[in-house]
Amino acid sequence: MAQTSTERLREYLAQLPPSAQALLLREFERALARGDDPAVANLVLGELRKIARGSGPDAAGAPRTEDAARLLFAALEPFLVDTNGAIRPGQIRRASLLPAWQWLQREGAVEDIREFEAVLAEPMPAPERDRRVRGVQLAAAEAIERVVAAGGDSRALARIGGPGVAEDLPAIGAVLKARDALDGFAGRLPRSMRVLGDSQVAAVQAALNVPSLQTRQLLPFALSMVMARLATPWQIVRLAIAMAASDDELRVAATPYGIAVSMAIHDLARIGGILRADIKRGRFDNVPDHLKTVHDGVRGLRTELDVRGDSAWGRQIAAIRVDISNALQAEIDSVPGRVRRLLRQRPDKDISAHARIDPIEVDETVALIDFVAVCRTYASELAINEVTLRTFSDLQHYVEQATETLVGSLRGDDARARAFRRMQVDAAIRFCGVLFGNDYASLMRRAAEQAAAGERKTG
Repeated sequence: MAQTSTERLREYLAQLPPSAQALLLREFERALARGDDPAVANLVLGELRKIARGSGPDAAGAPRTEDAARLLFAALEPFLVDTNGAIRPGQIRRASLLPAWQWLQREGAVEDIREFEAVLAEPMPAPERDRRVRGVQLAAAEAIERVVAAGGDSRALARIGGPGVAEDLPAIGAVLKARDALDGFAGRLPRSMRVLGDSQVAAVQAALNVPSLQTRQLLPFALSMVMARLATPWQIVRLAIAMAASDDELRVAATPYGIAVSMAIHDLARIGGILRADIKRGRFDNVPDHLKTVHDGVRGLRTELDVRGDSAWGRQIAAIRVDISNALQAEIDSVPGRVRRLLRQRPDKDISAHARIDPIEVDETVALIDFVAVCRTYASELAINEVTLRTFSDLQHYVEQATETLVGSLRGDDARARAFRRMQVDAAIRFCGVLFGNDYASLMRRAAEQAAAGERKTG
C-alpha cells in the first residue's frame, strides 16, 4: 500500500540525526513565534514530538528511547504548556522537552541515558523501575545544572535549542532534582479547593513548610500545583497576602510569595487573550465562561489587594480591563446594525422572488445578541457599562417594534413578499427569545401563525 504524505514525512524525520531534528524544531518554533502560517509548522512539530513520545507506527519494534524520555520527564507533566510564546513562572514549554532529551542523549548525560534505555528493555518490578527513573532524573538535573552554570558559554546553550529551550532548561533541571519534594507537597495538598479560605490557606502554608520548596526557582512550581487544585485560581493571591500579613501591594511584593500575584495576573491576561481571539473569530460558545473568569479575577484582585494604579501590578490589571473593554465594545457596537439589516422593512417591490435570509447570519446574530446580554452581567467591572446597557435597550426597543410590524405584514397581498417576510419574522422571534424570554417569543410566534392563517382564509 502506498504511503501517505504524513507517513513519508514521519519516516524522513525519524531518519534524521538528533542534531538535525533539534535544528528543525528550533526553526519551526521560530516560524510560529513570527506568526507565519502554522499549518506546516504544527504538522512537522507534531511529528517530531511523536518521534520523541514513541507514538509512531514502528514504535513497538524500535528501541525504548521514547519510553525513556517519557519516564524521565514525567515529573514535569503538571507544569507543561502547549505554547511557544511567553510563559509565566511555574510553567515549562512542552516543545522544549525534545531538544533537552536529544542533548542529554548526545552530550549532557550520554552514559546515564544509554544505561537507562538498556535497563528499560528488561522487565522489572515497579519499585525498581521508579528507582532507576529517579536515578536518571538526578543525572539529567546535574547535567543541566552544569551547562546552566556555564551561562557565559552561549554556544553551549545554542547547541541545545532555541531561546525558549534555553529559558526552560533551568526550570527543567530544578523540577527533576526536586521531584521527591514536589511529590510530597502534592500528597499533602487537598485534592480540590472550591475556595481558598482561611483553613485552606493554613493547610497550604503547612504543606509548603519545606526548605527546598521555598527557593526562588521552585516556589512558582509549588504555587502552580496549588492553582491547579483551585476552582478559582486567582485566589492564590490570598496565600501571598497571608504570608505578608498585609494586603498592601508593596508588602506583598516584598515577600517571595509576591510571585503568586504576578502568576494570577498572567493567567487572567492569557484568558483575556483567548477571549479577544474568540470574539474576533465570532466564536461565542466559551465567551460567557471566559468573561466570568476575567471579571471575577479582576474584581477579586482589586478587592483583595490594595493595588496602586501606577504600580506594575496596577498597570497590568488596568491593561487587561482596557484590552477586553475595547474588544467587547467594538463587537457590541456592531450588533444593532446587523439586527436592523435583517429585520428592515422593505417595500414589496424591492423583494425578489428568490430573496432569502441567510440562516447562518441569523444564527450569528442570535449569538451576538446573547453576547450583549451576557456582557451586561460583567459590564461595570470591565468598563463597558454605558455602551452595554444602551445597546441592549436599543435592541429591545427596535426588535419589539420590528417584530410587531413584520407580523402585521404577513397579512399582505403579495405572496412573493410574504415568504421573505416570514423568514424575517422567524428571525425576529428568535431575537425576542434572547431579549425578552421564551414566553414573549412564544406569544409572538402564535401571533405570526394567526396572521398567516388569517391571510390564507382571506385569500
